[in-house]
Amino acid sequence: MAAALDWLDAYRASDLSIDDLYTVDAQILCGCGGEKAMSGSLKRKSYWRARFIDKPAGDLIDLADCGGEIVAVTYRTPQDVVQATLSFDADSGLISLHRCGPL
Repeated sequence: MAAALDWLDAYRASDLSIDDLYTVDAQILCGCGGEKAMSGSLKRKSYWRARFIDKPAGDLIDLADCGGEIVAVTYRTPQDVVQATLSFDADSGLISLHRCGPL
């Protein structure tokens, strides 16, 4: 849960070090404004640069432990409410899969 809050804090701060919270081969599957899938640090950083501008994170609405190293983070953006489901690698504690989309 703490790692998910660190992720949201980095997102809110528009801090590209957010990529350090992901495993090397982590994927982002984003359903906000059309389906996007990316992996690799360069692609994730490009995604985050655009995301910080186009859909900045606002208030936390809910943080839910979904079991099995999965946390759902629900937050506001200027356009809508988004839920990001973060799957964490049990060994490293880093995000291995990030799925998000509007609610």
